Amino acid sequence: MKKFFLILLLLPAIRSFAQNYTVELNKNWQFSRAGTNKWYPAAVPGTVYTDLLRNKLIPNPFFADNENKVQWADTCDWVYKTYFNSDAHILPKEIIQLEVDGLDTYADIYLNGKLLKQTENMFCGYLLDIKPYLKPGVTELKIYFHSAKKRVDRLAKEALPLTRPDNNRVYARKAQFQFGWDWGPKLIGCGIWKDVRVNACGRSPERRSGKVKIFADLVQQKDSIGQSFYFEKDGKPIYIKGTNWIPANIFLPSVTHEDYRKLLMRAKDAHMNMLRVWGGGVYEDDYFYDLCDSLGIMVWQDFMFAGGMYPADDAFMKNIKEEVQYQIGRLRNHPCLVLWCGNNEIDEAWHNWGWQDQFNIHGADSAKLWHDYQKLFEDSLPAWVNEFDGRRPYIPSSPKYGWGNEKSFTEGDSHYWGLWWGLEPWEALETHTGRFVSEYGMQSMPNYETAKTYVPANDLRFSSPAVQWHQKANDGFSKLNFYLDKYFIDSAKLKTLSLEEYTYLTQCLQYYILKNSIGVQRSKEPRNMGTLLWQLNDCWPATSWSITDYSREPKAGWYAVKEAYRDDIKPVKDSIYPKVLHLQKPVFTVTLMGNSRCTIESSADAKYVFIDPAAGIEGLSDNYFDLKAGQKKDISFEVKYIAGNRKPYFKLSSLYDILNKP
Repeated sequence: MKKFFLILLLLPAIRSFAQNYTVELNKNWQFSRAGTNKWYPAAVPGTVYTDLLRNKLIPNPFFADNENKVQWADTCDWVYKTYFNSDAHILPKEIIQLEVDGLDTYADIYLNGKLLKQTENMFCGYLLDIKPYLKPGVTELKIYFHSAKKRVDRLAKEALPLTRPDNNRVYARKAQFQFGWDWGPKLIGCGIWKDVRVNACGRSPERRSGKVKIFADLVQQKDSIGQSFYFEKDGKPIYIKGTNWIPANIFLPSVTHEDYRKLLMRAKDAHMNMLRVWGGGVYEDDYFYDLCDSLGIMVWQDFMFAGGMYPADDAFMKNIKEEVQYQIGRLRNHPCLVLWCGNNEIDEAWHNWGWQDQFNIHGADSAKLWHDYQKLFEDSLPAWVNEFDGRRPYIPSSPKYGWGNEKSFTEGDSHYWGLWWGLEPWEALETHTGRFVSEYGMQSMPNYETAKTYVPANDLRFSSPAVQWHQKANDGFSKLNFYLDKYFIDSAKLKTLSLEEYTYLTQCLQYYILKNSIGVQRSKEPRNMGTLLWQLNDCWPATSWSITDYSREPKAGWYAVKEAYRDDIKPVKDSIYPKVLHLQKPVFTVTLMGNSRCTIESSADAKYVFIDPAAGIEGLSDNYFDLKAGQKKDISFEVKYIAGNRKPYFKLSSLYDILNKP
């Protein structure tokens, strides 16, 4: 009797809407490693990694190389359970449903020991009839998660000798970036990643209906150059200025409304009008699209396929069709959504990345994989988009052609990775700007304060294993140093820099490259009608192409983009490399005007003036800017903290300090 009373105290409250009753089931969960029967408190929505961390069963996966120390969790099965009360408010109802918005990924759902559903798709929500399984009193809901890593490895082994590039993840309808990417960790995980509830009288997962006016239309027409690719509103062409969006946290439920608000305001404040939701992540939360609607930011929406050759057997296709129907039904009434795209870079990869030789795919095997591709992306997905949406355009893959193909500069969208991967200069864009550039970019270190969150305090140096571990791109630092040597500083001197100095210089590089790349692309209008840089945000603290790091604070690149995307002027391209500038030592004078504004003057021409936010200020209106001698620069800011009555202070540096280091 005492045990039953304690359970009732933990039961969630019932929300009543007239004759409809909803029992929210996001509280009082427990989880256990399958087979151990040792239970710990769990958070829902959540992931097994965040639950393990909260219970101090693993170290912080983001610190140093701890990611490598927690991989064991992906080889285990995990069980989650909770209880709710089946009472007189619920049991008499004609329809009683369990509504599950998202399970990641291979899950068996049990109610009072009865198997209700086996799921294989984290992108689907489910409405399950539970009335036959309910009895008066306490009901147990249990969800058993199978290891996704073991599942995909088994499926890949069963398919041998056929091999599907480039990762066994292609067998799972699960966020692909969780299996590791060139900017993110490998933390596959599982868990109840969205809300769970019981509805008496039911509720449709399609919460809104009716037609809406979409922000813009895609125009693809043959012309004298090749084929156009641009968006127009009310019959008038729009030049697209934006970026690519990846999930804002490797642990998806950890992304808060405040995170979405901060990042989308970063996009809006930088004069962006489009975000591309990249195909290796997730279909984002409703709140993301609501904000884009309200901010007037268009959304290019990839379906969740990236960098691999996916199956097209009947069971897999049925699973995908259910996903597409569910997600289109959820998102189609957002006016911000202007385009559906089948996948990220798969067409290009198949034709240009050498997969056939790397994975020994020839003859009938090669023909089968390409047939599967065509069946999914060129036949089925466009038909389903037409069936479930019917208003928005669909393209099979982004880009249409790889950057090594001349057609990538004359038709369709283009991912121009000659810059970075090809070690080409930004000047190459003068002859290599496509009709719509949907990916390109330049890496930098994260903000120094962010780097210090994952690098041990006694090892703050470039050669630290933690710094190297948080660079996931192949030869990433070699490429960064190549560009630093070309544009900023000789490689011999580069080796003398502290980690803080190196961080500053890589951010100056990102500023310089993005400013000039955007300048070239915008100068090609109307031949070029859009630029989406890679990428807006990070999913963990790391060296990457993002222009805001994991702290949600801007990197230098964000300030460059904010200036280059202005509506009133177009950016002026640099005519001289920073490394050959003849700079004199600047002396800065800061004049405070209250606690939110100041002016800055310099005694000499200064390049990439950096106001260190670690000095107690944030929300800077500008940073990494150039300043002419005697010119006043107005800066607004917010104060992070003021000890006692002390006024905010400014720690300033510039490129001179690096180029003239002894």
